[in-house]
Amino acid sequence: MRRFLFAMRLSFIFAGAALCVLFALVVAARPVFAQGTAYELYLGTSSGQIIETRHPVIDKLRYPIVGESVRYEGDRLLELQKAYRAEVLFTEKAGDVVNYYLYSPMLGAGVSLKEGYINLHIALSHGTTAAGTPLIFGGF
Repeated sequence: MRRFLFAMRLSFIFAGAALCVLFALVVAARPVFAQGTAYELYLGTSSGQIIETRHPVIDKLRYPIVGESVRYEGDRLLELQKAYRAEVLFTEKAGDVVNYYLYSPMLGAGVSLKEGYINLHIALSHGTTAAGTPLIFGGF
């Protein structure tokens, strides 16, 4: 009987540990941005592969992610800047796109540019906002 109770306790301990690990993985895999019209994940060791996803949590658990981005209708610059307590370090204009390069203490790793350490990139064009971390890769 003692062996049975010991085995039951041990099973509960392992099950609890497995649930804790699963919870940590799901929390770490949550999307950085709220769902918009399109959500992209950047895979691998660079931005070489981009996948559009409707299920970022599942895909972030399946693939090695180095960044992510989202697109929204309308100008969401001030809303995103406030939500991430981000500071604009510099801006640039390329054609009809205005790019804002920001640093947010709420986001993780970024890229070091001559203008500073960037971990949030917001681009505005034709009534659409794209936001990415650490940068927006691909076209916009």
